[in-house]
Amino acid sequence: MDLLLSQKPLPKATSPRLPGSKSITNRLLMLGALAQQPLELQGAASCDDSDAMAKALETLATPATEATFDIGHAGTAMRFLTALLATRPGTWTLTGSERMKQRPIGLLVNALRSLGAQIDYLGQEGFPPLRLRGAPLDGGHASLAANVSSQFVSALLMVAPTFRDGLTLTLEGPIASRPYLEMTLEAMAERGARWTWEGPTLQVWPGPYHGGTAQVEADWSAASYWFATAALAPLGHTFFLAGLRRDSQQGDAAMLELARPLGVNARFDNGGLWLENSAARPEHFQADMTHTPDIAQTLAVLLCAKGVPFRLTGLESLRIKETDRIHALATELAKFGFLTRAEGDHALVWDGQTTEPAPRPRVKTYHDHRMAMAFAPLVFTREKPFAIEQAEVVSKSYPEFWLQFAKVARVQEVGPSF
Repeated sequence: MDLLLSQKPLPKATSPRLPGSKSITNRLLMLGALAQQPLELQGAASCDDSDAMAKALETLATPATEATFDIGHAGTAMRFLTALLATRPGTWTLTGSERMKQRPIGLLVNALRSLGAQIDYLGQEGFPPLRLRGAPLDGGHASLAANVSSQFVSALLMVAPTFRDGLTLTLEGPIASRPYLEMTLEAMAERGARWTWEGPTLQVWPGPYHGGTAQVEADWSAASYWFATAALAPLGHTFFLAGLRRDSQQGDAAMLELARPLGVNARFDNGGLWLENSAARPEHFQADMTHTPDIAQTLAVLLCAKGVPFRLTGLESLRIKETDRIHALATELAKFGFLTRAEGDHALVWDGQTTEPAPRPRVKTYHDHRMAMAFAPLVFTREKPFAIEQAEVVSKSYPEFWLQFAKVARVQEVGPSF
């Protein structure tokens, strides 16, 4: 489904609905599967990633000791299930989409193998699909590079309390997406796990998780697209985002501070967050996205749209996401006349250089939900419409996005002839 976006008259205020946090939901689903009592989630995300995780866990809850799990594009489910299935008695096959088979899993597999897990590759070494012969693990000592994907570390940490001897995990190198590790550890502690973190070493003691109920807060990654929309929408229009917390565990709550110099005034009130555009615009913008890589696309598009030269660093993990996000950003921004450049694998830079934009831009999404949503706010900068290809990819994290975005822009299906 390709969508055509164009401007329309705006109401004075808009209250778009946000989904529950995908990151929190997937962690709690994992801990619920490991708990000795049921864990009820309130406000959980309902999206492709969380649905893939939940479906796999439903199968594991049956008496089956052999099954194949196809998690599609759900990267979180691939990482978390690799650790879980390695510890669950049975013979399991874990696979996904063609893109998933190109996303490395070797660091996590090596760490699990060092603890006694039996995992084989069914295709290319270091990549899915996997064959796992699950069994309880003794645990002990392991090491894991921390600068590639925090999900590898989170997956190992969450299963660690089930190890007979617990786990002493040494993190090697700089830590990427640290807020996501802190989110994992906090969720574990709330469910009864005991751990310490000193320097590069995490110690997790053996012990049971408990069930109960858990409230999932609204998703700050999803909120980032409304920050960008607020920054580009006409002055005087306000947005209210319900369910966001001032004390959020989510790293992407950093959007509060990142968007302020770009003209977004934000205040908490009445159980949510109010956003309004002040039209502020810095001469230059620089930020390290090491701990918040999921909002890098939002920021890059927003900065170009506001004409603010920028340098975003800490982007190493973007090369192994749903697509090579650095390449995808540079390619699609060029269609709107913004000539950015990559600096190796760690940075994206725009010095203000422009070219003639395509007369009818069509944003390719590369099976990446964040590409679709990051480019949508550009509608407020253009008199003429543009298209988003394969716009349904938003179902990965925010299935209602286009329904909500239609409150502020005209959204209609369009054919390939546009």
